[in-house]
Amino acid sequence: MRDPAARALLDAAAVGDADSVRGALAAGAGTECRDAQQRTPLLLAALNDHVAAAGALVAAGADPDAQDARDDSPWLVTGVTGSVAMMRALLPARPDLKVTNRFGGIALIPACERGHVDYVRALLRETDIDVDHVNRLGWTALLEAVILGDGGRPHQEIVELLITAGATPGLPDGDGVTALEHAERRGFTEIAGLLRAVR
Repeated sequence: MRDPAARALLDAAAVGDADSVRGALAAGAGTECRDAQQRTPLLLAALNDHVAAAGALVAAGADPDAQDARDDSPWLVTGVTGSVAMMRALLPARPDLKVTNRFGGIALIPACERGHVDYVRALLRETDIDVDHVNRLGWTALLEAVILGDGGRPHQEIVELLITAGATPGLPDGDGVTALEHAERRGFTEIAGLLRAVR
């Protein structure tokens, strides 16, 4: 990268040096400069959960939806990291809740898979994200929580949160199998009980 201000901004965002982020912006670095993987400074800050650096970038107008070579964006990776603080830092930038990752999923889906209870709770309360969005695998957030989860307490809580938020429990996967059927097959008694209660 030939632009030293851009390089300084990317480096500062990656390590979370908010003062250096502001300095690089003041020196003329563009908020949407990219590294070799097409990651923006805001994406680097979000990946590493550097909330103060992200806040400085958001204040400068950085795009929360700019996607890299893997189709990750600052907003989407909050669902992977489960950082409620980062999610809230990005909300003033008005992220597009419908932007999808390389699997065709929105931020809610990886958060449910990974058991990020606090993040899922905050996301459902503070945004109008689509709880029934279906990704390229044919899975909703509810299906992903059951199919890729371990049936433990965090995934039980996430199933409860999704149901309370209006998720449609009977939506089947691409093979016609519902979340309840997956839960029963995997021996997830508590989750199966939650899903039976709302049929």
